[in-house]
Amino acid sequence: MPTTTIRLEDDLKERVSEAAARVGKTAHAFIRDAIEASVTQAEIDAELDQICEERWAEFLKTGQAVSLDAMDAYLEAKLAGQPASMPKPRKITE
Repeated sequence: MPTTTIRLEDDLKERVSEAAARVGKTAHAFIRDAIEASVTQAEIDAELDQICEERWAEFLKTGQAVSLDAMDAYLEAKLAGQPASMPKPRKITE
């Protein structure tokens, strides 16, 4: 496994050591886990951004969307365990 060197200011290095000790990890494991969590979150954010861009482009093309009231009612029914049909998109007018 390749090695990567990072430089930390003394106060941050101390904080990392203390945080790692609190959770029962080495500083190395703590830093590795933090980097992995950060990379995973960045990947999730990028995927959500892509979904939002695609949905926005679809809205601009069709002008259709599901109203907030219709979506709220649908989600409330689903959360209550009741059968519910996904609301249909409608043309948005001003």
